[in-house]
Amino acid sequence: MDAAEEELERRSKFLNSLIQKKKAKEEQDQNDSLNIRVRASDMPLHLQKKAFKCARDLLDSMPAKLDSKRLALALKKEFDSTYGPAWHCIVGTSFGSYVTHSLGGFLYFSIDKVYILLFKTAVEPLDH
Repeated sequence: MDAAEEELERRSKFLNSLIQKKKAKEEQDQNDSLNIRVRASDMPLHLQKKAFKCARDLLDSMPAKLDSKRLALALKKEFDSTYGPAWHCIVGTSFGSYVTHSLGGFLYFSIDKVYILLFKTAVEPLDH
C-alpha cells in the first residue's frame, strides 16, 4: 500500500469513528428523554429500542401505581410473539437476580425508578 492509500484508509477510519460517536450520542439523548438507563445488555440495539418503547408506553398507560406483574407479562408476551419463545421478564423497584440467557438476549434497564430485566432462554423439546 502506498502513502496515499494509507492516508485514505486512516481518514476513512477516522470518519467512521466520528459517525459511530454521533450515533451513540443520539441514542443516549433519546434514552435520556425517555428517562431510560441501560444497566447491562448484550441485546442488539433494535431489540433494546423495542423494549424501551414497549415499557415506556405501558408505564405511561398505567394509573399512578406501578403494576409490575402487568408490565412484566406484557413485555414477555410482546417479545414471545415477535421474536419467538422463551422470553422472561422481571419488573420491580428492588430485586436481585442471577440468570442464564441466550446470546444476544439479555437486557437490564431502568425507567424512572422501575427496573426491568428481560432475557431469553433456549427452548429444547423434551424427549419422552
